[in-house]
Amino acid sequence: MEVMTERPVLVLNRLWQPVHTCSVRRAFKLLCLGRAQVVQTEGECRYQTHDIESWLDYSAHTLTGELIRTVRIALQVPKIIVLGIYDRLPRKEVKFTRQNVFLRDKHTCQYCREIFPEHKLNLDHVTPRDLGGVTSWDNIVTSCVPCNTRKANRTLVQANLRLLNEPKAPRWRPLYGLKEHTSDSAWQEFLYPDRKKVSMSA
Repeated sequence: MEVMTERPVLVLNRLWQPVHTCSVRRAFKLLCLGRAQVVQTEGECRYQTHDIESWLDYSAHTLTGELIRTVRIALQVPKIIVLGIYDRLPRKEVKFTRQNVFLRDKHTCQYCREIFPEHKLNLDHVTPRDLGGVTSWDNIVTSCVPCNTRKANRTLVQANLRLLNEPKAPRWRPLYGLKEHTSDSAWQEFLYPDRKKVSMSA
């Protein structure tokens, strides 16, 4: 059950735009507090929303989907929730963090092109700080410890190194930081609304 409650749930703002994801545990908390409703993703009434009481009733009469059971109740695991009062638009940039740099570079050293586990990776300033290099998406890359040591406080030319990819800020998306297989098929038309338009016009 612990694994199931930590699965990602797509979170929509009040305008039904994807803003981020949360765990199933967090989704149920928001549902119980009345701050969100579950979006039904199956059956004849797709996209109908449910508060905690109607979701309990829906879960009791639905044979599909995964259930989280307690002594007294069984709740279907939600895939999408919509927030009741949150109307802020989705952020359009990825937060600059150590982990997000590793994700952008796919845990690959940008100098030797080898993939490493996170604990064997460092962040490197392409233009050293001593030469005016800043800590930003455009000047930070993932490097392994040996390559980081080799480059030291030198430029690429001085260290005779070449970058695998030019560093830049990754494009924002609600699933940034999640592995591909965590994306549920029910999320697709919210994440990629243009695909739906194309298929409808085809």
